[in-house]
Amino acid sequence: MPELLRCLLIALLLSLATANGASRQVVNVLTWSSEIPSAVIAQFERETGIKVNCSTFDSNEIMYAKLRAAKNINYDLIEPSSYYIDRLRRQNRLEKLDKSRLPGFKNIDPAFLNLAYDPHSHFSVPFIWGITGIFINRNYPFSPAVMRWSDLLNKKLANQLMLLDDPREAFSIALLMLGYSINDTNPVHIKAAYLKLKELMPNIRLFNTDAVISILIDEDAMLGTAWNGDLFKATQENHNLAFIFPTDGFEIWIDNFAIPKGAPHLDNAYLFLDFLMRPDIAKAVSLNINYSTANLAAKNLMPPEIKHNPTLYPSQDILSRGEIETDIGDDTFTLYEKYWEQLKMGA
Repeated sequence: MPELLRCLLIALLLSLATANGASRQVVNVLTWSSEIPSAVIAQFERETGIKVNCSTFDSNEIMYAKLRAAKNINYDLIEPSSYYIDRLRRQNRLEKLDKSRLPGFKNIDPAFLNLAYDPHSHFSVPFIWGITGIFINRNYPFSPAVMRWSDLLNKKLANQLMLLDDPREAFSIALLMLGYSINDTNPVHIKAAYLKLKELMPNIRLFNTDAVISILIDEDAMLGTAWNGDLFKATQENHNLAFIFPTDGFEIWIDNFAIPKGAPHLDNAYLFLDFLMRPDIAKAVSLNINYSTANLAAKNLMPPEIKHNPTLYPSQDILSRGEIETDIGDDTFTLYEKYWEQLKMGA
């Protein structure tokens, strides 16, 4: 009997060791839809033997809801935009990064480090970034020229505009028209922005975020708002398109990777994160999705027509007019949602 018990105990320990070993060979990633190409994931799996379980989201709000809904943290790596990095770090939900485990961190463009949403870059790694601006189709006779957000209020543009279907994007435009910050939380200013959007409504033909590239290519709208990466991709099929960086300011968004506190496979999270910071990998991701990389070493590997493209990589003078999103808090966002509903209902 003692020998049988010993054998059973050894078998149990071996089984547990195998199970624990298997559990260590995965990394669970929560990322934007279609941002990490399947070829990049496959390459990491071949090089490391670690299985990447990728879950996706289409908005920061959905990402945040998934994190809050989980009784235990299931994700090892997440990809919030700047203002949700700001929120999550304030809520003590992110691991402070051990940079000694991230040799690729040196590849990140210093211009994207130590920003307001993560003042010391302790919790996030900037990955992909972009700008919300004005698109125009040169076939359309614009008079006068559209250079500012406030130019979109021109009554000659009735039923002409496409706006991104996102309350934060829309209110940023209205706040900039009024000379306020896109991160303003003053309820008086928010109401003024709502009234400015009401003034703009007769000029809006449609709201959209899911099919922007198709709308631009097919010329279903000739003027409106778009992300610069979508505009760049659309210009490959429609050469009449142009991107305008509004002179009254614009929003800069940055998608970052971070490790949530309690990540179940912390070692693998660091391995995958450092893999994503390799110049060849960051370059492949950026070229695949047609958005700008925050990885300077990767940018330097880009073809000249990409790294010198003024739509994807505008000059520092232009960028100085931009503003990066930070957390506006639940109260302000609730106010946005209330006014957004009223706006859509015509109230």
